[in-house]
Amino acid sequence: MISSDFNFESRFIEVNGTQIHFIERGTGQVFLFIHGNPTWSYLWRNIIPPVSSLGRCIAFDLVGFGKSARPDISYRFLEHYRYVEGFISRMGLKDIVLVGHDWGGVLGFYYAMNHPENIKGIACMETFPFTFSWDYFPLKFRLGFRLFRTPLIGKFLIMGLNVFVNRLLPASVYRGISREAHKEYQKMFPTIRSRYPVYVWPNELPIVGSENETFRAIKKIEAFLSECSFPILLFTARPGGIIRQERITWFSNTVSDLTIKDIGNGIHFVQEDNPSAIAEGIVEWARDKGIV
Repeated sequence: MISSDFNFESRFIEVNGTQIHFIERGTGQVFLFIHGNPTWSYLWRNIIPPVSSLGRCIAFDLVGFGKSARPDISYRFLEHYRYVEGFISRMGLKDIVLVGHDWGGVLGFYYAMNHPENIKGIACMETFPFTFSWDYFPLKFRLGFRLFRTPLIGKFLIMGLNVFVNRLLPASVYRGISREAHKEYQKMFPTIRSRYPVYVWPNELPIVGSENETFRAIKKIEAFLSECSFPILLFTARPGGIIRQERITWFSNTVSDLTIKDIGNGIHFVQEDNPSAIAEGIVEWARDKGIV
């Protein structure tokens, strides 16, 4: 059963002078869940409870998202990374299993590249630790993302009309998102200004032809993945959004210790389609790899 309830106590910690919201459940081996755009720790509500039987599950809200504070910063990839790295340091987290989705996965891989000694494994889904061209972008969403990256039009669509949260998010759930769950995502962006972090992320996508600092950072992740020694669990769904057959093959050819787990029907926000399969996959993989 997929519940819309968020039965967790909210906690806060100061990172780089900013209040960061997080939830946690369980004890022992650390599993750190990192969401992407435009979600928050609510995304993991149905996955954390069963995984917490194995260890200490922590999910935090990226700066500018969910219940975390919204300081006046750039909200670009490397700015977010400072807070991710700072959160892990302030919490004193060691020997982590990272669980990442969307930009949360990319941030997790970047942390692992910089701190491989602190990682026991990574479980990921619908994320992109690689660069890509517009041709690879799903046709259904290609025009929308081109518009999101167009000056003025992008701000109007994302900040003014809240299209990313109101339209794109539910369109990226295969089974359709419940009204109650959708409201939990919508209420985190009540004003035009509050949606600025959502607007920045599409403009950070590592698309060939836009070789900025974020693109270069993700190129480093690509190279790192062929060298990393810890196990990686890749969840796949049908038809998938970012992770489709071409990239499944790329992962298989790049990562030395890779496990692939198909979770059935799903597009991008697969946690809203089949959270039970994701939780079961993490538990099975962690036990099989001797992580717990």
